Amino acid sequence: MPLLVSAVVLILLLPFLLVRQWTANSEEASHWVRHTHEVEAAAHELEALIREADSVAIAMGAGSASPTLRSRLDTTLAKIDGSLDELVRLSRDNPTQQVLAGSLQTLIQRRVDIANQMAAGVTREEYLRLVDELYGRYQVRDLFDDFLRRESELLAERTAYAEKRRRQARWAVVAGLLAQLALMGGVIFLLYRMEQRRGASERELRRASERALAVMQTVREPIVLIDSELKVVMHNAAFAELYAEEGKDTVEGRLTEIGHGAWQDPVVRQRLADVINRGRELWDYEHVQRTADGLTRTMLVNARRMQVPDREDDVALVTVSDITAQKAAQQRIGDLNRQLEGKIAQVTEVNRELEAFSYSVSHDLRAPLRHVAGFADKLARHLGEAQDERTRHYLDVISSSARRMSTLIDDLLVYSRLGRNAMKLQAVDMQSLVQDTRAVLDANQQSDIEEGASAHRIEWRIAPLPVVVADENMMRQVWLNLLGNAVKYSVRSEPAVIEVGCRTTDQGEHHFSVRDNGVGFSMDYAGKLFGVFQRLHKASDYPGTGIGLASVRRVVERHGGRVWAESAPGEGATFHFVLPAADTTFNTSFHGT
Repeated sequence: MPLLVSAVVLILLLPFLLVRQWTANSEEASHWVRHTHEVEAAAHELEALIREADSVAIAMGAGSASPTLRSRLDTTLAKIDGSLDELVRLSRDNPTQQVLAGSLQTLIQRRVDIANQMAAGVTREEYLRLVDELYGRYQVRDLFDDFLRRESELLAERTAYAEKRRRQARWAVVAGLLAQLALMGGVIFLLYRMEQRRGASERELRRASERALAVMQTVREPIVLIDSELKVVMHNAAFAELYAEEGKDTVEGRLTEIGHGAWQDPVVRQRLADVINRGRELWDYEHVQRTADGLTRTMLVNARRMQVPDREDDVALVTVSDITAQKAAQQRIGDLNRQLEGKIAQVTEVNRELEAFSYSVSHDLRAPLRHVAGFADKLARHLGEAQDERTRHYLDVISSSARRMSTLIDDLLVYSRLGRNAMKLQAVDMQSLVQDTRAVLDANQQSDIEEGASAHRIEWRIAPLPVVVADENMMRQVWLNLLGNAVKYSVRSEPAVIEVGCRTTDQGEHHFSVRDNGVGFSMDYAGKLFGVFQRLHKASDYPGTGIGLASVRRVVERHGGRVWAESAPGEGATFHFVLPAADTTFNTSFHGT
């Protein structure tokens, strides 16, 4: 806009100033041309008067002294003085001409004196002398010629200058016209651009309004604008679906008059009035109302004051959310929570009973087993050499069965504790656990060798293992069971090769594996592998209670992981378990040697 105003001012003012200046210059040049003509005219007039005076004086000097000639001479001489003064006055602007005018004034004064002498009467000799002076010594013709020549030169210069100024004025007019046209074109272009921008702004505003209206109409949450009198100013389709009368798709009138009295609650009306009049905000106000469809609903009302472009007063934007289903769900969740609390109490009671059972198993069952084993040993020592082969067999069966029963009780107690004890999550170095478990198994093997068992060489291949967040004691039990099984079932392989590895899955989980080159098993029975008391080999071939792998599964599942196995008869077995990704604080790899 400032640029447009400046252009208009330039269009109106600049050509006017230029034309005015150039017109003044042209008028000045014309004035000097006229002045030169005036000087020439004055010089010619003075020259003519001098000639007139000379003629009359010569005639009177020759003897023609009539009153008419005298009167004519006086008149001429009187005019000469005035004409000479005028010529001097007109030539004041030119010093050179002033000098010439001064010389003319001197000579003319002398010629006037001579004319007066001739008119008064002179002798023949004096007459001739005066005529000779008049046309010789006091000759003014050359001065007049020089004066007029100089004026002609000035006239030529001033005429050329005046013509130049007139040409400049004409070009100035043309330039001013072109400048006006250019500025006018610029103004038109600016107006065109402004109109384009205004049109684009209007189109963008219209599109924005249409988008806002489309969004408002598309939102499934009821929205309404109300004024200070709680009259509906604007609403979306969801609001009309909920509160419009049957057969209508619009809502009109006051808020208290729609929806079959759904908004007649005075508390709600007062809160909405406070939003508009006092600028307060209404957040998540629960209001139970009966809508036009005859259903009682719990609505969550939110309101905030706002301004709209087409109104001077403020309005309130009210949104309504139907939380009837949520309230019912909350009620249902509360009921389920109460039921869950009852179930938790029952589970707690069952856990107490299991603890009592575990105590009973740990104490009440161990005592008879110790008695059986003890008295079997005493009976063997009592019989001494009197034992026959059958008696010795019976006593061995009694002792081994008691020991097996004791081991089974211990494993059951461990399995029970793994399921009931609370987990103590911490950073666990799996590399250290595997190394400790390997040391325990190597020590057991060395003890067996000392007791007369044959030597068995084991080749360990343990990859770098990470630090995980887990229960350390439970993880220790997992490695003890898995590595113990690998040693036990590869006893017939020489050497036994046991590989422990780990990799990170695409989901960031830790995938551990234990592989051996032992006897293996058929995958047809893989589904029974992790069950309690489930065994795939005879106890006489490979001792055990069938609880170790079940304990492994329980620990891994309690940590949110999974476990499985892969094998084939005579080709060894690979046991896998996966632990979920833990917090990055503990996700640091430790590499053992």
